[in-house]
Amino acid sequence: MKLIRKFEEISLKDIGLVGGKNGSLGEMIQNLTPLGIKIPSGFVITSEGYKLHLQENNLEEKIYSLLKNLDKSNVEKLGKVGEGIRELISNAPLPKELVEEIISAYKKMGEKIDVAVRSSATAEDLPEASFAGQQETFLNVTGKENLLEVCPKAFASLFTDRAISYRIDHGFAHEQVLISLGIQKMIRSDLSSAGVIFTLDTESGHKDVIFINSSYGLGENVVKGNVNPDEFYIHKPTLEKNFKPILKKRLGTKRKKLIYSDNPKEPTINIDVDEKDQNKFSLSNDEILTLSKQSLEIEKYYSNKKGSWSPMDIEWAKDGNDNELYIVQARPETVHSLKQEQTFYEEFSIPNREANKDKIIATGKSIGNKISSGKARIISDASRMNEMKKGEILITDMTDPDWQPIMKIASGIITNRGGRTCHAAIVSRELGIPAIVGTIDATEKIKNEQEITLDCSGGEVGAVYGEKIEFETNKIEIKDTPKLPVEIMMNIGNPDKAFNFSKITNDGVGLARLEFIINSGIKIHPMALIHPEIIKDNETIQKIKSITYPYVEDIGIWEKIKDKITVSEKLKSQRKKFFIDKLAEEAGTIAAAFYPKPVIIRLSDFKSNEYRQLIGGKYFEPEEENPMLGLRGASRYTHESYKEAFELECLAMKKIREEMGLTNIKLMIPFARTIEESKSVLEVMNEYGLKKNENGLEIYVMCEIPSNVILADEFSKIYDGFSIGSNDLTQLTLGVDRDSQLVAEIFDERNKAVKKMLVMAIEGAKRNNKKIGICGQAPSDYPELAKFLIDKGINSISLNPDSVIRTIKKLI
Repeated sequence: MKLIRKFEEISLKDIGLVGGKNGSLGEMIQNLTPLGIKIPSGFVITSEGYKLHLQENNLEEKIYSLLKNLDKSNVEKLGKVGEGIRELISNAPLPKELVEEIISAYKKMGEKIDVAVRSSATAEDLPEASFAGQQETFLNVTGKENLLEVCPKAFASLFTDRAISYRIDHGFAHEQVLISLGIQKMIRSDLSSAGVIFTLDTESGHKDVIFINSSYGLGENVVKGNVNPDEFYIHKPTLEKNFKPILKKRLGTKRKKLIYSDNPKEPTINIDVDEKDQNKFSLSNDEILTLSKQSLEIEKYYSNKKGSWSPMDIEWAKDGNDNELYIVQARPETVHSLKQEQTFYEEFSIPNREANKDKIIATGKSIGNKISSGKARIISDASRMNEMKKGEILITDMTDPDWQPIMKIASGIITNRGGRTCHAAIVSRELGIPAIVGTIDATEKIKNEQEITLDCSGGEVGAVYGEKIEFETNKIEIKDTPKLPVEIMMNIGNPDKAFNFSKITNDGVGLARLEFIINSGIKIHPMALIHPEIIKDNETIQKIKSITYPYVEDIGIWEKIKDKITVSEKLKSQRKKFFIDKLAEEAGTIAAAFYPKPVIIRLSDFKSNEYRQLIGGKYFEPEEENPMLGLRGASRYTHESYKEAFELECLAMKKIREEMGLTNIKLMIPFARTIEESKSVLEVMNEYGLKKNENGLEIYVMCEIPSNVILADEFSKIYDGFSIGSNDLTQLTLGVDRDSQLVAEIFDERNKAVKKMLVMAIEGAKRNNKKIGICGQAPSDYPELAKFLIDKGINSISLNPDSVIRTIKKLI
């Protein structure tokens, strides 16, 4: 056959003949299927077949004359030219020779087999031009008649408006770019699930992460942003060591799924997903890990071939008939991998975020970390693109590549639908503008031409404010930072920002607060999960149900709670597991972002009044007159009212170290008042599987009470190191309530008495050959205090991320 090639006969060397997409499939089938990676096969109609189609129908001169001197900024003219060319190609009969070869190749695949027809553009001598997303894919094509009908349409997609615009933008001559078609066996993911994988973090570009999107049905819904998919993050280095490092699991709404239709004219249709299935993850943990290992093998292969790191953009599908996972497509990632190495990190923030909370009118998944203000422009469909003005914020249901001309002039993008790998998300990253996707109802909540602020600076959840909000930007240098005679570490509270923050010069994390994770990621008092029978009001029961539901297998158990029937032990066990898994995922994300550098995780240090604010907290917390000095820190861990909950914290930390393989974490005990209390806490931790010095586990103590300083020699016998908490140490040294505005002017870490305490603490640790650092606010606020501590011999200073570079420069 002259015009057809089997996938097994082609490779990346044949890009000029079969295009990047098809060349990559052939490369993988030949080299990766022996490793156990399943890739559906088929055949390719080469670019020679496309050229023959144009030549025999005398189309070349007509097409290229229409494109001559085309002004792509004239959207209406571009649309008419594109449509005219596509009609010419689609309506022209396929050459007889090509028809015969297609039928012959198709018959060899099987009778009436379902296939996908994937378009793959090609440019001679330009292997880096993948033209991803510019052409069309046709799914569930059954029978030779339907296949022959679809092929001219697929050829014609070389001239979609977006493809024409893309070539003009990138300086490709239209006649030099051809098209090849991949005819690939369909995987029955309409009966199961499908999605995409990136072998890096799509937001920060962090190379040690695998990011998986998954939803029910055919994968086109995920690729095109028709659904808000489930999200999973996996850590590469520990995955390679055969651990199970699933860092994050985020449940998507998954309201629609694309399935087969019986109508050849409309071979796929979207249907509603049952609410029960919407609230479940579409992949099991074992499937997440299997896909991760396969994607890692694919990345390794392409990286070795290229001679440098090659992150990949992969499409996968699970067959509902045989329950096997298949890789259906893979290409090099083209956003972060082509960027030059950044020399700075730009941080955006809203100074009065909490005060403006009531102005939020919509939320969704944030793309990037920027903030943008401007006039909202609601565009319902691509035919109204001419209404968009430069600098406005585009509001729409979803985007596809046809929208790119107006996306380029937008200062931000907000969509109702889509996940982090949808078209709007990918393009916004390429353009360097913020986007919020998957808001569900932005087009209803936002008015056309309303002044709004799009905020992606707060982590994974992006917020839309219904007016212009003042914001700040801070440029942080991240390259060529001089080395100091002390370790510079970071205080990290938000796991969502950890991968971005890890790019800033650092020696690890000096303080990761578990209470932040419990408050923002779990929201439920742990004792409310352990003893649900104590919860009496239905509102609290329903809140707990809605948060833990995806992690709880048996829905019937929930109904028993609702009807006030005895709570089963199975439910209690599952809800404990929810707390353990969620805490491990979030804290493990911080550990993974900085791996293999040390990450010191401080076990929870809520006060009783703060614990009462958690869902169900009022049933388990006392009302103390002075919670700052009450049941907190180490005292809580062995107290009968909290010891069961402390077990869950310990089991989560054990999971991070033993199951995820993130042994770079060290644990820290806060507010340890006495030696006896400290010994009791370590005994309890040992009982729960966290034995000091076993498998390299180090346990530190916060040095924040005068007793920690005065008895430094005694505490040194129990702990592996100290970390000074300057806020509490100042409070307790000066006798000042740090929360009181009335005596706020007295609170000063630079006070002589406080500085003497700091010196005594450092001397005590050094005397006992123990490491000592500081993780309080003081060095971030006062660089002169940081210099003082360095002069006194402190081992490490842990700073807020935004003050790291500024402090280093002042210390040079």
